[in-house]
Amino acid sequence: MKSKDLSEAPQYVRDAYAALLRAADMARQVAIQTNTAIVIVQDGQLRRITAEELRQGAANPIAKQAAAQT
Repeated sequence: MKSKDLSEAPQYVRDAYAALLRAADMARQVAIQTNTAIVIVQDGQLRRITAEELRQGAANPIAKQAAAQT
């Protein structure tokens, strides 16, 4: 979601977006702890990210996107 879009959205939408980002972060943490992969959609394609990739931090497009918006 673009920053401009989010800033104009109702509060409940902003809250829901923040909750989704937290849930994604928690899913990554659990995947690392249990040594399992996660599957995301990136650029319209399914992408499997291993726990090792998550540990290296190279495969975190959601966090990068969120950081770019703040």
